[in-house]
Amino acid sequence: MKFGKEFVSQMVQEWQDAYMDYNFLKSILKDALRHRQLNSQPSPGASTTTSQGPLKRRGSLYRAFSGLTSRYTRSPRKSSEDEEVILVSAVQEVGLDPRRYQTMFLRSSDNGGEYELLFFRRLDDQFNKVLGFYKKKVEEVVAEADELSKQMNGLITLRIRVEKPVMGLSGTNTSIASVGISPSPASVSVNGTRSEWTQMSVIQEVEMTSEEIDKPEDRDDGTAKAADTDHTANSRNANSSNCRPAPISITDHVHITVQPQSPVLAAKEILMSLNSDVSSTKAELRKAEELMMRAFREFYQKLQLIKSYCFLNQLAFSKIMKKYDKITHRNASRSYLKMVDDSYLGSSNEVSRLMERVEAAYIKHFAYGNRRKGMRTLRPKAKREKHRITFFLGCFTGCTVALIVGIIVALHARDLLKSPGRDQYMNTMFPLYSLFGFIILHMVMYAANIYFWRRYRINYPFIFGFKKGTELGYREVLLLSSGLSVLMLAGVLSNLDMDMDPRTESYKALTELVPLGLVGVVICITFCPFNIIYRSSRFFLIQCAFRCICAPFYKESLPDFFLADQLTSQVQAFRNLEFYICYYGWGNFKRRTHKFEESKLFEVFYFIVAVIPYWLRCLQCLRRLYDDRDTMHGVNGLKYFSTIVAVVARTGHELRRGFTWKIIAGTTSGVAMVINTYWDLVIDWGLLRRNAKNSWLRDKLAIQNRSVYFVAMVLNVILRLAWMQNILGFREAPFLHRRALIAVIASLEIIRRGIWNFFRLENEHLNNVGKYRAFKSVPLPFNQD
Repeated sequence: MKFGKEFVSQMVQEWQDAYMDYNFLKSILKDALRHRQLNSQPSPGASTTTSQGPLKRRGSLYRAFSGLTSRYTRSPRKSSEDEEVILVSAVQEVGLDPRRYQTMFLRSSDNGGEYELLFFRRLDDQFNKVLGFYKKKVEEVVAEADELSKQMNGLITLRIRVEKPVMGLSGTNTSIASVGISPSPASVSVNGTRSEWTQMSVIQEVEMTSEEIDKPEDRDDGTAKAADTDHTANSRNANSSNCRPAPISITDHVHITVQPQSPVLAAKEILMSLNSDVSSTKAELRKAEELMMRAFREFYQKLQLIKSYCFLNQLAFSKIMKKYDKITHRNASRSYLKMVDDSYLGSSNEVSRLMERVEAAYIKHFAYGNRRKGMRTLRPKAKREKHRITFFLGCFTGCTVALIVGIIVALHARDLLKSPGRDQYMNTMFPLYSLFGFIILHMVMYAANIYFWRRYRINYPFIFGFKKGTELGYREVLLLSSGLSVLMLAGVLSNLDMDMDPRTESYKALTELVPLGLVGVVICITFCPFNIIYRSSRFFLIQCAFRCICAPFYKESLPDFFLADQLTSQVQAFRNLEFYICYYGWGNFKRRTHKFEESKLFEVFYFIVAVIPYWLRCLQCLRRLYDDRDTMHGVNGLKYFSTIVAVVARTGHELRRGFTWKIIAGTTSGVAMVINTYWDLVIDWGLLRRNAKNSWLRDKLAIQNRSVYFVAMVLNVILRLAWMQNILGFREAPFLHRRALIAVIASLEIIRRGIWNFFRLENEHLNNVGKYRAFKSVPLPFNQD
């Protein structure tokens, strides 16, 4: 793989505008090369080099950037002509920080010198951009490290409150050593109590410990070690005999600010706030530890990305200077890369030191000193593709095709499509099995979304907040959908086969329970507590679904309302689920007969079930309006309310029929379609920008072919028109039963939602790119006065 592609593949996508524009600089060098080829006259500065053949590559030179070698290997024979190609200087402009670097090209009068002059100007612009961004990020993580240190002090204080460690020598003052945070071995007494306590940050104290332990390489012999040991022992004895543990004054200034994540916790917090004497509980400590562990993991990941950013950019500057030397037959890279190495980008070590401190602090306070366990949490292994997934996916897909062929053969053998029992079968068994069809289609669309998100480098794991290494790829989702399709089609085929065989008539009741058994299997797999069949993803889905159900009581995140949007496209699946309950609990499933659809109660729930997904989404918008104070969320809630009115009107027209219902349903559906289409295209997708760089689209696009966006917009409008089929009177096609037509319309809505998913997440990703937002904000548990 060429470096340009590798460079793009490894960069942090949310920071892609802050990286060195390697392709742009490469294009300038290509222009310079074309100019040299058109002008065969060699430049005076390159005559000696060309006469000796192409410039020999010095591997140590091009690998000599910060992080690989300490300094550049200088050749014993240097040409003064090579050293005078460029002069690099640092200029401190007024009001600018950090200082900017400028390169003076000394051979502008040579043939093609104007291209080289332009190259170094643009190279300086890119380097200053990278340098400024890197320094800004380092300053942010340094400030965040200070805050984490204060939070760790608060966590230690909470541990002392809850666990109530053994009292110190004073009898009333609590010993700090019981929680194991002594900054150095010299400050711990023989009996395990701490003699002196300074309110030093935990990360700093761990660094001091590691530095004191690592000092032996600076000593000359074992005499110094022995002297230090004696001094430490004397200090311990003196401190243990003359001093008492100091009181923990920080306990009076730390307040727990863990936000309640459920109605029960919110009520508990209100009750505890009424009684200020209530002591801290172990549940609070456990929640605070979880938040701190998450904060440390996110912070460590941020440090890793910043370090990777520094490394890749230095590598890019080394590569582009290597290409410059190769094209121009000069040796200017030595001077420029030395400047890169001496700059803040190449010489700063704050990120590496912070990583060491975080590792030490996390292992000490959250992994109980187990380094392997701590590092496994901080650095989870990258997810690897497994061959068995592809194998089983192929097996299930082949079985699915075979079962479809078997069902077609069974239908023709029984001539079910023309038999008198066709209506009975379509009104009873088809809704039961079509529920699985809707779920499978949605999973297939989601798998397609994942494939295209990865292809166009949309960071969907970060947007959804998946734990690193647990996100499902499109192969895993297709594996689950194909497995479910095998179960569904096997149930359909067995049902048809048992109905055809006279010997199995006595087991008719059992055959009618096959769909219910499939539902039970799916529910058991979904809620299975064992670590099988992607437990982390299943539990993540369950948590999001639970927060959707309790929409007003939880602060909403993108996965929550994204899932709620998916549920709004599964209205027919919810109605089929209602049919399940009524068919097996109210109807006579042994004879495939039922009369509950004529009941008023069924009609009431037919309305309610259709409205529930939109109502939950509306409540989410109201909660976001309350949290963010953004009126756009209120407008979005009104959009869903208009959809609720349209759904109620369409359902009334479907059940009642009549000219009045038709007018109401047509009007409300038309208004809702216009509002929802505008919101999809303009707000969710960010398209239809008249003054954008890409006409009627947006400034940044993940797909280079702009026609894809216009096709998607047209499809969105057409598929939304499927809402109108019931109002316009298309209740049954000549070749389709009414139930089948309803299933087709519901499938079109699922397909529309799948298309919407891609562009919705693309817009979210590009917004993160525009704001350089590559990390999730983690709530911290404590507030210090």
